[in-house]
Amino acid sequence: MSADHRFLHAMNSRSLAQQAAVRKATFSPEETKTLRPFSIWEIASFMFDMSADTMRKHLSDDPSLPQGQVLTEDGRQRWFSLAEISTLRRRLKVRGKKLLPPRPPGRALRVAISNFKGGVGKSVVAQHFANAAALDGYRVLVVDFDPQATVTHAMGLTEVDEENTVWGVMCRDLYREAARIAASYDRIEDCPYPYGDDLPEGVVAIGPRRVDEFIQRTCWPTIDIIPSCANAAFVEFASAQYRAVHPAWTFFLCVARYLDELPEDQYDFVIFDCPPAIGYQSLNAAFAADVLYIPTGPGYWEYDSTTSFLGQLADALEDIEQGFGAAARRWGYSASKSFDALRVLLTRYEPSNELHQSMFAAYRDLFGASVCANPIELSRAVEQAGRFQMSVYEQDYREMTRETWKRARVSFDNAYGEFRKVALAAWAARNAAAEAA
Repeated sequence: MSADHRFLHAMNSRSLAQQAAVRKATFSPEETKTLRPFSIWEIASFMFDMSADTMRKHLSDDPSLPQGQVLTEDGRQRWFSLAEISTLRRRLKVRGKKLLPPRPPGRALRVAISNFKGGVGKSVVAQHFANAAALDGYRVLVVDFDPQATVTHAMGLTEVDEENTVWGVMCRDLYREAARIAASYDRIEDCPYPYGDDLPEGVVAIGPRRVDEFIQRTCWPTIDIIPSCANAAFVEFASAQYRAVHPAWTFFLCVARYLDELPEDQYDFVIFDCPPAIGYQSLNAAFAADVLYIPTGPGYWEYDSTTSFLGQLADALEDIEQGFGAAARRWGYSASKSFDALRVLLTRYEPSNELHQSMFAAYRDLFGASVCANPIELSRAVEQAGRFQMSVYEQDYREMTRETWKRARVSFDNAYGEFRKVALAAWAARNAAAEAA
């Protein structure tokens, strides 16, 4: 049997049809993903740290508060949208304290979820951290660098043009940087680099776009996304071409420059889902990120791949610092990169598995405090998260045993709680360093 491009297209067509059927069965009849409501029990137990009865009393005492909807026959269990939960956060107090999460001043904290081993849970971690942060009261921007577009699909976006992906962001950056570099010469005709209409056609077409045109809404009212799509896979080839066209372009800073254009208070966290490779996209994520999270499985091959990833990322950052340092400084940038925090997070962990226990101990012996104390446990709810493109937070606990759902939820909550501590500490350190400068 010959498997040429026609054969591959046929396989792709069958798979796309199946994807559409899954989305139709999973989301809504219009194939548009919607976010389910949340019960008083969930909100009180997992978000507000109070008893359900206490929350009911708050609602009874103040009828002006959102009252949710009664969706059970007993008339007791009320369900709330995320928008209503956000209102309750702003207006309720628990033991005299507001329910709004801590938010240091300054721009959003940027977190890259990266490893070049496939199947270790990068997209699962990115999706769940984004969802957990939203339920915690934060505003989140997700940037999907991965042409597999797993997080994009999980957020409910199915039709994405490549010009609306990170590739478009990079084209826009080249257009703007080329113009800035040309304008820095006393006579613009002395600039040895192309700019304006002399740049590649795609760059010229995308270059004038506004910063907000790449950001799309999701079914989560406090999560936006810069999506990805399969056609965005050619960004690695296009970026190499653009580098050859404009050698002075600091290609590794495109996304950082883009995010710097956003208002400081528009988001609290920016979360990058990186592709399983070290290339132009993942290097952009690395240079834009304040914190690096490295998910890895509990087996030897995942450990072996993570070791290689650390070495190759270090080599890539060193090569850029040495090879582009002088050129970057000439145009007002730095080619040096240092993360404010780095963590290795074990995923698909089974607490009763002796091999997993041994690998967890080995990671901690090797990397010490850089290894997260709370691995993400494997459970039926986690497996269903991938199958139905729904995070544990999006799954309705009534559709499985409550203990199964709760176990998965607690596992992700613990991992997110540790993430939040790391993020807030990095945020505070960054602000302290800025004040001292």
